[in-house]
Amino acid sequence: MATVRILNGPNLNLLGKREPEIYGKVMLSDLEEECRREGMALGLNVNHLQSNHEGVLVDALQEAGKAGDWVILNAGAFTHTSVALMDAIIGSNVNVIEVHISNIHAREEFRHRSFIAPVSKGSLVGFGTYGYRLALQAIAHQTVIS
Repeated sequence: MATVRILNGPNLNLLGKREPEIYGKVMLSDLEEECRREGMALGLNVNHLQSNHEGVLVDALQEAGKAGDWVILNAGAFTHTSVALMDAIIGSNVNVIEVHISNIHAREEFRHRSFIAPVSKGSLVGFGTYGYRLALQAIAHQTVIS
């Protein structure tokens, strides 16, 4: 059974409370449970980590790369600023799918640039929390065909 690590960056611990008109009303704990259920249905073992600290996410990406695990990464604001996360993905050769709840390309201009997208297998933006389930389905498909 393939393992998928879902890594959520800064402020995603505030899901359901922070700007619900942009990020929705689903709480992080509910999203995590939904992803666990979807993963089980797809034959995937799903783990979760949320951190407001860039180094913790770098460590998690490196560990996932060592273990050969897939990662679904919502790096939050680090998406637009973190060369360190980009380098961790490249250096650890980890398979990443970038996910954003909102459509970052339809928001403020500074959100249009992603350091994660160019080093990811793919990106899902603007589908709300359903994007996580789509990413799990994509990973299940990739693990079957590889």
